[in-house]
Amino acid sequence: MTDQTRRNPNLHSNDDSQRLQEHLRQMSEEQFQRQMRQAAQMLSFGKGKAAIPLLERCYNLHPDNVDVLTNLGGAYILAGHHRYAVPVLEKASELAPDNPAVWSNLAAAHLGKLVTATSVRQEKALAAYQRVLEIDAAYPNIHYNMGLIYIDQRDWDAAYDAFSSALAVNPYDEDAQNMRARVDEIRNRPPDPSNN
Repeated sequence: MTDQTRRNPNLHSNDDSQRLQEHLRQMSEEQFQRQMRQAAQMLSFGKGKAAIPLLERCYNLHPDNVDVLTNLGGAYILAGHHRYAVPVLEKASELAPDNPAVWSNLAAAHLGKLVTATSVRQEKALAAYQRVLEIDAAYPNIHYNMGLIYIDQRDWDAAYDAFSSALAVNPYDEDAQNMRARVDEIRNRPPDPSNN
């Protein structure tokens, strides 16, 4: 023991305290990374509900991490908790306004289930999808998803254009080909005189 530590025993404890704090910070970060990997794996298998507790812990550690927010929003969507996903993904869109994955997930969160989506929710989803296209016009499935909303709105021309755009991005998309053909058939039908 040096003369200085004999005179001031707190010198040793300050160093120990700093080392302990650094060790705890490192352990916390390792736990965060491990939980993020586990949650990402669960999401890749469609297990959103199982991933939520892990991602909520990650959110508590890093509330401004865009990956955490995006994955947590995606987990809520997979679990059918769209209303919980919206504020999480809106925060992510403010932190990363040029991230197409954030906006794509936000669109899905706003929309919820298409069969029960109100016109307001549909318009919010379409606006978020439009933002994705401003960032990346070839982002997967955006045109197709917009086409489905337009079908629900009975806007056959917009639906046809959306499916055509989906095929411009991926000419081998059989679903988009089939949907465009069905929409084209509907929009080219002669008007039904009994509807007058």
